[in-house]
Amino acid sequence: MYCVRVLMRFSAATSAILATCIGLSSCTSSNTETALTLPPASVKTARLAPSQAIVPPSMPAASVPSIDPTPVAAIAPPAAVRDPHELAWNGGGEQTHAFDGMATTVGMPVPAERPMASLRPALNPVLSQPMPRSPGFQRLKVYGQRFSDAKPMNFGKVAPRHFAVHGVDVSRWQADIDWAKLRTQGANFAYIKATDGGDHIDPMFKTNWRGAQQAGIRRGAYHFFYWCRTAGEQADWFIRNVPRDPDALPPVIDVEYNHQSGCKMRLSTERVLEKMQVFMDKLERHYGQRPVIYTAPDFYKDHLRGQFRDYPFWLRSVAAHPSKIYPDRKWVFWQYSGSGLSQGVEGKIDLNVFNGGEEGWHDWVGRSTGAGSAVARR
Repeated sequence: MYCVRVLMRFSAATSAILATCIGLSSCTSSNTETALTLPPASVKTARLAPSQAIVPPSMPAASVPSIDPTPVAAIAPPAAVRDPHELAWNGGGEQTHAFDGMATTVGMPVPAERPMASLRPALNPVLSQPMPRSPGFQRLKVYGQRFSDAKPMNFGKVAPRHFAVHGVDVSRWQADIDWAKLRTQGANFAYIKATDGGDHIDPMFKTNWRGAQQAGIRRGAYHFFYWCRTAGEQADWFIRNVPRDPDALPPVIDVEYNHQSGCKMRLSTERVLEKMQVFMDKLERHYGQRPVIYTAPDFYKDHLRGQFRDYPFWLRSVAAHPSKIYPDRKWVFWQYSGSGLSQGVEGKIDLNVFNGGEEGWHDWVGRSTGAGSAVARR
């Protein structure tokens, strides 16, 4: 009996010790590693939190892995974005020094350097309604051209002088322009450099835009496309800086090679066409006008031959008629000189013609714009 009582006491003590060990094991299951793997309360997750998990009372609680342990509060919010339709005149847009070394070629001035791109904003697939027409279409007087050329060319049987409607394109390089005088010399229309890339505005754009209008010249704005920046970002920048004026000529996208640029990217034709389409769609939605495509022979040959058949083209051809350089392309404007001379401008100026007579010009303007209510008949 004594031995039996001793064994019973030993067995009871052993059971108590074992029960204590089991209890301690259950209490230490929520260790430091488990606590670190639990997602914070602010993180949205599809998994159950530990308090929601169904755990048998006799088993230690299992750790629940989180999808993303980073608290939402630790994620920096995106920088404030300005209204892309707000005009950036009067110092509203940031300027960079990436364009201080701009160089010019025959045709459009091209920048030498630009920063890299950001992400492209999403596009709305629905085109906006065209701008309402201005009441009372007025046909502005067409002046015969009196331009000369520092480097005259013999274009053969069909020369620029045989076209009735001449015009110019200008940028900062023409400095102060006497627009009234320039009009009497034959500038019946003017395309004015507005922007390039996604952060540069021509410093003379505002002055030229207003000066051409006050002189009674049909005017439009052009954008120099930069291949190292997203198309959507560039379209937003153009829209911020160019007024939505129903009397303006259709906007222009200038696509060409820039050998002085810091952007050495050479895109495939597929990517070139894609970026152009994004840019043009966004402008067409905003302005209600189909953009004009300006280009040069080498770029056209590499990427644009046979493309964009339903878009108007503005072709540079300073040594021959466009039919010789672009035999398969219909065109609206021909830039025939980058060395033009005229009263009202110091130095050289680009010269252009419209492909048609006076009646054709008035008809095209009437179909492409709001018909000129803001431009007084002169």
